[in-house]
Amino acid sequence: MATDYDAPRKRDEDIEEDSLEQLKTRRSDHQSGSVDVDEAEAADSYELPGADLSNVELAVAVLPAQDDEFTCSECFLVHHRSQLAYEKDGMLICSECAS
Repeated sequence: MATDYDAPRKRDEDIEEDSLEQLKTRRSDHQSGSVDVDEAEAADSYELPGADLSNVELAVAVLPAQDDEFTCSECFLVHHRSQLAYEKDGMLICSECAS
């Protein structure tokens, strides 16, 4: 909340004039009735127009690992042999996981 430090301050007489009832109504006026909402949950409830892909089938050709590729035992990604950092007990580790 921004504070204007140049604004005149209340005097003691002004503070005493504020009754407890006035302070309560001011406090309830400033409070919001809304509850904090998780953005991820809110985004899940939105449906974009034309976003219904239930009848769409994707065809992806999956190739087996080639002779010059390996699967890292840390990140389980397939890398080229040039990214092999080391092999320990038959476990191949890529240079990204080794660093």
